[in-house]
Amino acid sequence: MMGLEYSLLQIVAALLAAFGSAFVRGLTGFGMAILIVPVLALALSPVDAVLLTNFLSVFIGLSEIRRLLRGAEKSAWAIIALVAVTTPVGLYLLSITSPSIARVVIALIALSAFLAILLPRRKALEHHPATTGGVGVLSGLMTGYAGMPGPPVVPYYVGRDIPRETAKASMLLIFTCASSAGLASGTALGVLDWRLALLALLLFPAVLLGNWLGNKASGSIEDRTWRICVGLVLAGAALAALWKAFA
Repeated sequence: MMGLEYSLLQIVAALLAAFGSAFVRGLTGFGMAILIVPVLALALSPVDAVLLTNFLSVFIGLSEIRRLLRGAEKSAWAIIALVAVTTPVGLYLLSITSPSIARVVIALIALSAFLAILLPRRKALEHHPATTGGVGVLSGLMTGYAGMPGPPVVPYYVGRDIPRETAKASMLLIFTCASSAGLASGTALGVLDWRLALLALLLFPAVLLGNWLGNKASGSIEDRTWRICVGLVLAGAALAALWKAFA
């Protein structure tokens, strides 16, 4: 099993990262990839870290797919279609980039999400087709390159005055489909090691527990508090990723 190639300390660290990032996912509707990819990239190659995160995202997304389909905004489907087209391009770019450069780029992507969330709030219906298209293309490229479809998607939904559950369902549906596209792209490009699925299964119970606890916490806080949590998570993830990239 792939996990046996790593030390017990590395496996425990991966389990804690999986639990913590899944808790944040359940609480905010995003954040799992942004938090866990930089941690996994310390023990795995950037490509394997991204693809392992894709497995985890697909597993947890499928466990709640009915809720996501019921609650997502229609714009999510346009973004998903563009993500499917552009993800292979991002993964190919990652496969030809040196690991040290890839880690820096991944850290900067995490920082971009925090900066984008600081932009002024927009009205609920304010999503021009060109904006939606740009979000889809960027999200696909970031899915392939960093396993992080969130940096363009989170500000697009959280930055508008729409119900929290609509924003969460839309984001999580996109992330689930984006991760599926990432795995398909990895297979097509010949860079997917299927032993990563076994490691994902090892980490998945921690993801399930963390996501469940995060969902329970999300239902007990006010909308303004939730949005503050979103900003804090993005800020913390960006700082941690930058520190790991340049340390």
